[in-house]
Amino acid sequence: MSMIRNRSRHRLVAYTLVLPFVAIFALVFAYPVIEVVRLSFTDAPLIGSGNWVGLANYEKLFSDRLFYTSLKNNGYFVLLTVVPTTVIALLIALAVNRLSGRMQALALVMFFMPYVLPVSVVTQIWAWMLDFQFGILQPVIEFFTGKPVPVFKNPFWVMPAVAVVTIWWTNGFNVLLFIAGLRNIPEELYEAARLDGATSRQLFFRVTWPLLWPVTALVLTLQLILQLKIFDQIYLLSEGGPFNSSYVLLLMVYREAFQLNNGGYAAAISLVLFLLIVVVSVLQFQVLRVGGRK
Repeated sequence: MSMIRNRSRHRLVAYTLVLPFVAIFALVFAYPVIEVVRLSFTDAPLIGSGNWVGLANYEKLFSDRLFYTSLKNNGYFVLLTVVPTTVIALLIALAVNRLSGRMQALALVMFFMPYVLPVSVVTQIWAWMLDFQFGILQPVIEFFTGKPVPVFKNPFWVMPAVAVVTIWWTNGFNVLLFIAGLRNIPEELYEAARLDGATSRQLFFRVTWPLLWPVTALVLTLQLILQLKIFDQIYLLSEGGPFNSSYVLLLMVYREAFQLNNGGYAAAISLVLFLLIVVVSVLQFQVLRVGGRK
């Protein structure tokens, strides 16, 4: 009898601990997702109910040229940021890991400091530094191109410029992840490899890189998800221009929902983007995991 009471008590405690999480998850994730799915099949405005239109929003979306332009720009931005920011973060982490004491702490603070800045401050800093008339980086651009360039108003320059801003802003977190991964590698492995005559190159490719691969896969996956959701920097620096050369999917959602009051159509775009992020990130993580086993 006492055993049954203990099981009931343990079960009650377990339900009590799990219930707040389930309630919060249902409120802030499950319900909004279900509501977005429902709205995507209606012609609802941003606020209020609408009429059921079936697949009309999706038919409109997949025949919308702006959707394909935005999708292409999202893909281009991913190519500009995901692998470069991972490589740069790894190189910085390897360099910082060689330091010790206060020098290492100072280096970590310097590289992580941009990450704690709000996006409005970050974009304001770079908009000032790259200003066509007064930007302190314009002489550098002029040295390579022969003339000043309004980078956020030039179709060729705008996406690479936003990519540079994004890498500078977010890379501190990736550096910390790589530093944590490097510190988890036992020093005994390096000592054993050196006793066997391993060079610095061999130490990296035979010891550091294989053991750091799980962290690398995590960074690549997080960066892919983050960069597919690009919005803030684009909106504040270029507003999708010039000529839609930096127009992305979330900017399209913002325009349809908050400017044109097409809540149902915006929900359809949001759902397509959500499914795209889920599919691409899961596929990438699985590919990276298989690659790490070889």
